[in-house]
Amino acid sequence: MAVTVETLEKLERRITLLIPANDLNTEIETRLKKLSRTVKADGFRPGKVPMSVVAQRYGYSVQSEVMNDKIGQAFASAANEAQLRVAGVPRVSPKDGAPEGQLAFEATFEVYPEVTLGELSAVEVDRFSSEVTEAAIDRTVDILRKQRRTFAQRPAAEGAAETDRVTIDFEGKIDGETFSGGKADAFQFIIGEGQMLEQFDKAVRGMKVGDNKTFPLQFPEDYHGKDVAGKEADFLVTMKKVEAQNLPELTEPFIQSLGIADGTVDGLRADVKKNLEREVKFRVLGKNKAAAMDALIQVATLDIPKALVDNELERLVANAREDLKQRGIKDADKAPIPSELFQPQAERRVRLGLVVAELVRANNLQAKPEQLQAHIEEMSQSYEKPADVMRWYLSDRQRMAEVEAVVIENNVTAHVLSLVKINDKALPFDELMTA
Repeated sequence: MAVTVETLEKLERRITLLIPANDLNTEIETRLKKLSRTVKADGFRPGKVPMSVVAQRYGYSVQSEVMNDKIGQAFASAANEAQLRVAGVPRVSPKDGAPEGQLAFEATFEVYPEVTLGELSAVEVDRFSSEVTEAAIDRTVDILRKQRRTFAQRPAAEGAAETDRVTIDFEGKIDGETFSGGKADAFQFIIGEGQMLEQFDKAVRGMKVGDNKTFPLQFPEDYHGKDVAGKEADFLVTMKKVEAQNLPELTEPFIQSLGIADGTVDGLRADVKKNLEREVKFRVLGKNKAAAMDALIQVATLDIPKALVDNELERLVANAREDLKQRGIKDADKAPIPSELFQPQAERRVRLGLVVAELVRANNLQAKPEQLQAHIEEMSQSYEKPADVMRWYLSDRQRMAEVEAVVIENNVTAHVLSLVKINDKALPFDELMTA
């Protein structure tokens, strides 16, 4: 029997499902009989519970289960016969006027849209590139040294200076009252590394152990602490300890401790350069990927299924709650998170996903085995034991699915950039890394 599909609005469709009552009753009876073999009831031996007792106790749940199964099977069969690509879960409701001996239901649902891709050759896209400079290598080597630095207490007569680690007691007051977070004992920070507000950082320079100092501090308007943002506080600081940093020299043992077998400065710099180039490559690819996706959305015409947007909204809200949990927020599960906050993001993600899927299908941009292998190998090189990392990826389907998604996105990016008008732009290394 041909399936009649009613078009309601844009992507919304409706079909009628007919389920023979005899099939329903037969399946319910079969499941109850199977259940009776194992069900336990007071006063009866296992397997000897009367069917009337089993039906009374479990009949409703079994009937609901069978009904859901039969409706699901009927809907899948009808959608397949009508060659419908269903988006989301259908809404099913009983329908009056069923033929004798049958039950009728209406299934309302959405279908995937037709995606029309416009001409990409007219779209202009900025394609970025960046180079690892010698200065960038110098700074990275300095960071490696700082990560392994030690501190030694300065003589009492010497005041605190740039790069010193200081230990202080402080108390801040606004209008004569100590504010939340404005008081601490034995608090440590390193001068000149941006760990404190600039006014605070400058105020402690030159202080010696035992010195006390009072100074005003103006909190910025955009300060993360909303209670004090834009306000002026008076701080009292007592210097408890001043320690000078000691950076390790680039000796052979030190360089070898960083994993450079030959222990040479040249070997260290070459390794740093290789790692920075890998990071630059991924960051540049990320920016170019975003530009390519923007171009795709710009030329694509389609309706987006509300069901898919709702699913994406649920996922984004769940992620937001999980983030609150990770931050230690109390009762994160109950925190009011309006889904409307994520509406534009959800719509864009769904739209982009549909467009990318169509482009991949139409242009055979699926991930090839050799691409997956090459991507995993490249990612693994930044770890101490690349072979172990590769096995970790290859042994798990979920992780491989994530790799496949990235490779497909890379294929789509390359395809789009081969069609659009390119404006090549060189990004300074520092700008790329701080973006």
